[in-house]
Amino acid sequence: MGTALPKLNDVIEKARFLSFEEQEILLDVLKRRHIEKRREQIAANARRTIKEYRAGRAKSGTVQNLKKDLEND
Repeated sequence: MGTALPKLNDVIEKARFLSFEEQEILLDVLKRRHIEKRREQIAANARRTIKEYRAGRAKSGTVQNLKKDLEND
């Protein structure tokens, strides 16, 4: 993270010189990209979970089953 911080500071500093409207556009673009990245993470997690479940390495059950499993660990 040490090398990313100066880059982030540079971006923040440069954004300061954008017009108000350009800053709004930048925020909107960043928000949309963040949402899309999160969707990709969720989809990847779902694919892994389905793969593990099909391979028999994941359990299914109710919340009560989960509580019992956690109490037994």
